[in-house]
Amino acid sequence: MMKETPIAIEPGVPGPEPAELPDDFLRQLTAAGEVDILLFVPSLNNRDTIGHVMNALQLGLVKYFPRERTAVLNADGGSHDGTPQVVRESIIKDFRAFLAANPLRTMHRITAAYDSRKGPWGALELLLSAAELTRAKACAVVSPDLRSIAPEWVESLVRPIRREEFDFVAPIYRRHKYEGLLIKNLIAPVFRAAYGFRIREPMGSEFAFSGQLASKLQQSGGWQQRCCEVGPAMGLMATAIANDYRTCQSFLGPRIYQSRHQEPDLVRVFQESVGALFQGLEADHAYWSNRGGAAQVQTFGFEYSVALQPVRVSRKRLLQGFRLGVEELGAILEAILAPDTLRAVQDLGKLSDGGFRFPDELWVRVVYEFAASYHRSVLTRDHLLQALLPLYRGKVFSFVMETEKATPAEVENRLEELGLACERLKPYLVERW
Repeated sequence: MMKETPIAIEPGVPGPEPAELPDDFLRQLTAAGEVDILLFVPSLNNRDTIGHVMNALQLGLVKYFPRERTAVLNADGGSHDGTPQVVRESIIKDFRAFLAANPLRTMHRITAAYDSRKGPWGALELLLSAAELTRAKACAVVSPDLRSIAPEWVESLVRPIRREEFDFVAPIYRRHKYEGLLIKNLIAPVFRAAYGFRIREPMGSEFAFSGQLASKLQQSGGWQQRCCEVGPAMGLMATAIANDYRTCQSFLGPRIYQSRHQEPDLVRVFQESVGALFQGLEADHAYWSNRGGAAQVQTFGFEYSVALQPVRVSRKRLLQGFRLGVEELGAILEAILAPDTLRAVQDLGKLSDGGFRFPDELWVRVVYEFAASYHRSVLTRDHLLQALLPLYRGKVFSFVMETEKATPAEVENRLEELGLACERLKPYLVERW
């Protein structure tokens, strides 16, 4: 039964005109016919890793779904480093040996081009069109620059849909305690409190969804703009949750990408990620404003121990960034935060380095007040998100200090406390909205 306040896939609401599919792409889809499983890898200049990713996906299909009709789709955004050629040449080593042991049905490899100016939506548009035309039962998306991907990821993403009849599968990665700090300390706990489901990775780059959900999206309108604004993973997952499609999560393992010559710009990543979260809250207000608590979601697989790459955090830079931001952004913070909240944040700046702690309830109030101010457009939204970044640095510094000697289980308990604080204070968000 559908919930009373479904979001995003309202029948009769027209979305953007679908892009015209290239003739060669249509010919490849016609040759593939109907498939049970459709794996998708968008790419843009990923020559060094795309072959490994493609081989892992093909091997996963051979190993775990030998009797299914399958296809691997690569959509390229205009690579100039030879990525498409690597994709065309990718093939499982000793493929004949695997075929002898596994009576595999035909596996199709499909290539297409998408307009990279559209961002992630341009690639997702091709995937959903392919899913509709091939009547795929399960679709999975993986990143093209993964070094840690293994054939088991295919089973972890696809099996909950093919065997357990779920409609959306979110990933769980094995992370170092100081990896993914923005997800852990802001995105995940707020998403959990708002949408009522304890999802560990609401912005995971790897995810899967059912053909039923894909078909519903294709037949409805309004969700295209949503995925452009909040990103494909969060947009599809929020849509699935709010429209009563079955959602779960599955352990994948470590998430190790091809090393980059330059570190990601924290300001840009922060603005894009938190902006997407706040944009989602604004779009889905009718859904989350009358919900309380957060339900557990079924989790598949197990989180095994594995050696992880060390993650270094500059504590000095974090604390200096917090103190400088509070000092210099006083007038801006005054327009965003309630007087009591602002005074409490300013008092934190007076604490000694060793005694600095950013209490969960204060942090949650800060985030909720920023979210409400974002909704009301108190300031230019980019400026508002920039003003939140120094306060986030203070929260991360506090988290690092609190968990310096913590075991993985103790870190999880600490994050659970933050999640519960977000749930407990959710009425405050509704009030401030």
